Amino acid sequence: MWLFPLLVTLVALHAGDQPQVDVCALLTSADFESVLGETIKERKPGTQPAGALQTSQCFFATSSAKSVSLTLTRTNPGGRGGLTAREYWRRQFAASEHDAADDRRARPIAGLGDEAFWTGNRFAGALYVLRGDAFLRVSVGGIRDENKRIEASQRLAREALRRLDGLKNLDFGILNLEF
Repeated sequence: MWLFPLLVTLVALHAGDQPQVDVCALLTSADFESVLGETIKERKPGTQPAGALQTSQCFFATSSAKSVSLTLTRTNPGGRGGLTAREYWRRQFAASEHDAADDRRARPIAGLGDEAFWTGNRFAGALYVLRGDAFLRVSVGGIRDENKRIEASQRLAREALRRLDGLKNLDFGILNLEF
């Protein structure tokens, strides 16, 4: 008797909205200690559907000036048509959109996700990482040296992607069981 409601729930989850992702759980205190040498004092989550896209964000604050903003953008299953997250990515990072003389141009970052870019300058910036039909934005504050900000952003992005990939592996394989 209990099996039917469970299967109905799993089918609804599989066919409908994608599971919610707690973006704040994609980075841990250990990640911050390892990468920034700081502990997390506060996490501020937020989610906002924006038409065809859904953006979930977490702002991590430390007791010093160091902070991290992590944003996950995915296609909104409840959205009405429009661009997928991957299509939006392509439009944002098309080579023709960036002026090579502009120090804010998107610079490719090799070996991270399906594709990754750093945007910014010596004062501020963000790392964008595409994986499948979703992308992350990682911005580290409180580090003055741009190369160190890029390195810290890459390390944090790798950890967030690893955890995000772990969530995708929970793809309701139970639906394929034969009874």
